Amino acid sequence: MSWWGKVVGGTFGFMLGGPLGALLGGVLGHQFDRGLNLQRQLGGPSRPGETERVQMAFFTALFSTMGHVAKADGRVSEDEIEMARGVMQQMRLDEQQKHAAIELFNQGKQPDFDLDGVLEQFRQEARRRRTVLQMFMEILIHAAYADGVMHPTEQNVLRHIGQRLGFSGSAFEQLLQMVQAQRQFHQQHAGAGGGAQAGRPPAEQLKQAYELLGVSESASDSEIKKAYRRQMNQHHPDKLVARGMPEEMIKIANEKTQEIKEAYELIKKLRQH
Repeated sequence: MSWWGKVVGGTFGFMLGGPLGALLGGVLGHQFDRGLNLQRQLGGPSRPGETERVQMAFFTALFSTMGHVAKADGRVSEDEIEMARGVMQQMRLDEQQKHAAIELFNQGKQPDFDLDGVLEQFRQEARRRRTVLQMFMEILIHAAYADGVMHPTEQNVLRHIGQRLGFSGSAFEQLLQMVQAQRQFHQQHAGAGGGAQAGRPPAEQLKQAYELLGVSESASDSEIKKAYRRQMNQHHPDKLVARGMPEEMIKIANEKTQEIKEAYELIKKLRQH
């Protein structure tokens, strides 16, 4: 049974308490108040249902925090709402899951939303799963760019979120740059029909490809290959799901790995000429 089936059936939902349990419990009508104490009693790396619990925490924290970020600039734009719907569509959520995601998004917009409490509990649940936390941040940054611009208030909130999840200031800036490069590379690559010939100048595509991989244009071939392998490992769908990313997000991870491959292939192709 999937993590969602267990939540709905109450099979292990009582194991998640705290702010996340309150949010999801309020949406689904479950009682999760016993969760935090039981969780502390269990402790250790082999707690039963750990992966599913992280998946539940990821889902709950993501959509509620996404709503909070969307409201950071004072209003929630239609583009930001569409971005949230787009994530739901990519995840192929069923109607019950969509309802929960929308309700969580709306909870995140409320003035009394406990952002720090939600983030602290999610960080504890994720237990140093850096790649899972990074995917969480990447999706939130993409969401903030939904209306085409990153507002200063949104960036400040995202920086705070990153800090609460253990990302240094420089690591957060690298994530910002990488997500920007992903968005621009995707637009440029699509505009060129998937190739490096038509549309925009190849030099501009190449610049975004390097930034997407997180390397400079002066990097050696071996450094680029190493960066490519690192990015592929960090975004590998199966590994992310095993570490606690909801299995519904496989399509999102697949799209990211495809963009990483396209960026690497473009760099290799243009370096051969």
